[in-house]
Amino acid sequence: MDIGSLITRNGRFRADHVAVDFEGVRITHAEFDLQVNQLANALLRAGLGKGDKLATVLSNCMELLTLYWACAKTGIVIVPLSPLLLPAGLAGLINDSDSVMVFTAPAYAQNVDACRDELKQVKPDGFVMVGADHAGYQSYGDFIAGAAGTPPPDAGITGEDMYNIFYSSGTTGTPKGIVHTHFIRAMYGSLFANAWRMSPESIVLHSGAIIFNGAFLTLLPAFYLGCTFIMHKAFDAGEYIRTIAREKVTHVVLVPSQVVAVLNHPEYSPEKLQSLEMLQSVGAPLHLEVKRQIARDLPGRYYELYGLTEGFFTILDKVDAPRKLASVGCEPPLTQVRIVREDGTDCDAREVGEIVGRGPCVMPGYYKRPDLTEAAIKDGWLYSGDMGYMDEDGFVYLADRKKDMIISGGVNVYPRDIEEVIAAHEAVQGVA
Repeated sequence: MDIGSLITRNGRFRADHVAVDFEGVRITHAEFDLQVNQLANALLRAGLGKGDKLATVLSNCMELLTLYWACAKTGIVIVPLSPLLLPAGLAGLINDSDSVMVFTAPAYAQNVDACRDELKQVKPDGFVMVGADHAGYQSYGDFIAGAAGTPPPDAGITGEDMYNIFYSSGTTGTPKGIVHTHFIRAMYGSLFANAWRMSPESIVLHSGAIIFNGAFLTLLPAFYLGCTFIMHKAFDAGEYIRTIAREKVTHVVLVPSQVVAVLNHPEYSPEKLQSLEMLQSVGAPLHLEVKRQIARDLPGRYYELYGLTEGFFTILDKVDAPRKLASVGCEPPLTQVRIVREDGTDCDAREVGEIVGRGPCVMPGYYKRPDLTEAAIKDGWLYSGDMGYMDEDGFVYLADRKKDMIISGGVNVYPRDIEEVIAAHEAVQGVA
């Protein structure tokens, strides 16, 4: 099982359907498959192969999206890094991941250059520049020049083979390389396509950074089904609204701050978002007052996902949202979620404890950190570090991070509860 086969299939059976729309440039699935093949063959020509690690320091661009799928076809492991990292942080993660090649852009070259001498595993010709010529780098154009657009040789990829390493320091400050396999990413495609009620004719818009795992909640289902994936270079609330209205977008995922920015934008009106079949919030709790506005303005469209890059998740479905608006949903098929006490026993209904879960999307572990893996996954259950409770119907409600709990007068108090009270005040626009 390799997810790169999705691009091959779309290139054959969805050939003339628009695959990607980036900054107004549209390419079909057949054209995208050819571009992915060309980059895949260029990577192989450069000496990379199955299991090798490739780091990116890029914001949203066609080259980054193409790299994701070229690595999928060749078995190369993609390591997307935040362009906001400073030189010391970049060096630490590039070295920790054992990356042998780095793709970046002119805006981030200064930070990459500042740590180049520390990157012992990256050869001098292993630095590729996207978007311009730059001293000390191969240009992306030169790198792919002459590479064939035919499918790369079969790499013998299995579902257990590593596809990506996503770094997250979480709340501990210790960089942790979260490993996802081809099987896990295939599950993202199939499970979420079903959960979001997507079809091959769905139109997905994403303007958040695709270097973060949240992007894969719609990116993978879109390519699993052969949909159209519209990608913005960066988030702009006005352009976001205009794109939904113009392109008849059906599915979007936003973080809470983006949801608020859209709803408060001068160009916003519910009529402009009528094509939406899903407006989903992820990444952090969305305040109840905002959820209530969505329920009024865009009824029957709100979804919420709670989960960890490391694994399990809960989904608040649009059908359940009206009666469980304060909840983050329930466990989807093939996933199990529990609320446990300190001793590992199950909490009663509405008793606050730690949220734990297991399912097909749980990581095999942190890269080269068996100690952290052992602490996070116990008897197959991933411990989230988040506190919450489950109601009598099995729906999960968040309290806060375990370490953020405040004890006041012998009572457990959670910052999120305080934020909800503040957010409900008519004079308050946002709470952070």
